[in-house]
Formats: sequence, structure tokens, C-alpha cells
Amino acid sequence: MTVKRTRKTRTRMAAAAILTGLVLVATGCSSGDDGGGKPDGSSEKQEKDGTSGGSGGEEKVLAQVKGGKGGNLTLTVTSAERDSSGFTTFKGTLKNDGPTVVVLPGWASEEKELKDNGLSMAGATMVDKKGKKRYFILRDTNGRCLCTRFSGGFQQGETTEWFAQFPAPPESTTSVDFQVADMPSATVELSGE
Repeated sequence: MTVKRTRKTRTRMAAAAILTGLVLVATGCSSGDDGGGKPDGSSEKQEKDGTSGGSGGEEKVLAQVKGGKGGNLTLTVTSAERDSSGFTTFKGTLKNDGPTVVVLPGWASEEKELKDNGLSMAGATMVDKKGKKRYFILRDTNGRCLCTRFSGGFQQGETTEWFAQFPAPPESTTSVDFQVADMPSATVELSGE
């Protein structure tokens, strides 16, 4: 009788060990980052904190506007930095949330020197409301904007990074309005030296 109980106990212990192992394997598979969910709540935290994941880690979202044809573009500003050289550089992302390819024909600048920049951020402006001054994109001696030039249309769901550089406003200006083409303007706090 003692032998039978020992065998039953061993069988139960082995079954419990196998079951525990299966539970651990299943838990390990479901809690990994498979891109399909929010296992650790980090995406929710990013949304609440105004951050977005990027290749260099989390980036703070300074401003975000939706617009363009059909309202399918999302323009995000993640950086607006004034440097000691007298420039202000904006960086961010542009995403096509729509069901079709989007082309940006109206994003070229109206300025004569910048008209040949085609699909680009050349049409962006920075407005210093406090100083009552509007700034245009900087350009090199050949008229090429100091900004991102896009290679073509944006596919559905595609996200691309962009930058645009302007002259720096006076030190007393701490925030500006950023706008490009038919997108709404966004008030952005400046950082830097």
C-alpha cells in the first residue's frame, strides 16, 4: 500500500511539474514583444506622457496636427531646438493615416527661390507672435531648402521623419507657431541654449 501511494504521489508530482512548465512556456510566449499588444503598458504610458517610440528611444511630442487632403496626414513635432549658431531646427514625423497614397503637391514654397524644392518641407513657416514676425525656411546658395525633401507619395500607414531649419527668433521668444501648407498651425515651445 505504501508503494502504491508513493507511485501515485510521484505521478501527481510529475504531472504538476509538466503543467507548471507548460504554464511558464505559455506565459513566456504571450508576454514577449510580438508587436501585437501592450504587454507592459508602455504604449499607454507613452500616450499619457506625450511620448512616442522611435529608433533613438522615446521622443516627446511637442505638437501634433491632422490635416491634408481628407484629413489623413498626421504631422508630429518632436523637437524644436534653438542653437547658439542662430538657427532653430524642428524635427518630427509625418504619417499617412488614410486609405490611399498621399502626394504633397501643395507643400512647395511660394517663395521664388524655394519653388524648385518640390515635395518637401520648404513651404513651412515659423511665426513669432510675440515679436510679430514670420520666418521662412533657410536655404543654401543654390536655393535648396535646409529641410527634408520627400521622394514621392506616402503609402497607406507610412511614417517618415522630417526636419526644417529657420533663423532663430530673439531669446525672449519661448514659443512659436509652426505651419506647413494646408495643415493647421501648432504652437511649439522652443528648447536649447
